[in-house]
Amino acid sequence: MTGSVSTPDPGRVERRTRVVLWRHGQTVWNRQGRFQGQTDIGLDDTGRAQARRAAPMLARLEPTLLVSSDLSRAYETAQALADVTGLTVGTDPDLRETNGGSFQGLTGPEIQARFPDDWSAWAGGNPHHHNPGGGESRSDVAARMLAAVLRAARQAGDGLAVLATHGGAARLAVAQLIGLPLDRVGSLGVISNTAWTILERRHGPEVDQWVLVEHNARTLPEPVTIEEG
Repeated sequence: MTGSVSTPDPGRVERRTRVVLWRHGQTVWNRQGRFQGQTDIGLDDTGRAQARRAAPMLARLEPTLLVSSDLSRAYETAQALADVTGLTVGTDPDLRETNGGSFQGLTGPEIQARFPDDWSAWAGGNPHHHNPGGGESRSDVAARMLAAVLRAARQAGDGLAVLATHGGAARLAVAQLIGLPLDRVGSLGVISNTAWTILERRHGPEVDQWVLVEHNARTLPEPVTIEEG
């Protein structure tokens, strides 16, 4: 009898798609503690230096897709990675930060002084359904961010997509992907300027889940050989 070698069924192989949510560099309004929202504020000198410093590290992850919020602070950040990798920066308005309406441009103390009831409703109670300053609710932002991430993940396939976005919006996307209720978003630490969060979709015949691999990272992840070590 002639022996034969069976080939694995490709439909049974687990596939992995990685997505990096990369917060933009510092702006003057970040430094002043102002609610930026969708106001189009560019990077300051520090923010541009942060993006240039982070870009070579992210390039080592070998991204295959680069998409940015269409707000200039995110696009400028993404362009720093494009300069290193040669990738073209695509834009997706769904990656924007929360529209804060009348909150935008104000500091936290100024918002509390001018709109105390509105601030209280957004900061506590059931904030994910409240529209701060007449803008967007967290539920609305989470839905559009989820759609943007899933679009990029489909386009990236088995590659790695870097999405240049914003801190608050990124945390809402993470919550949606890993199944964390929006009223628990505060359990996720904030994302610093030009820090990133890495998520991985593991999908195959027996598994389909998103895993939070790194959060608020500024260095590349080290491989874990044993979890209980």
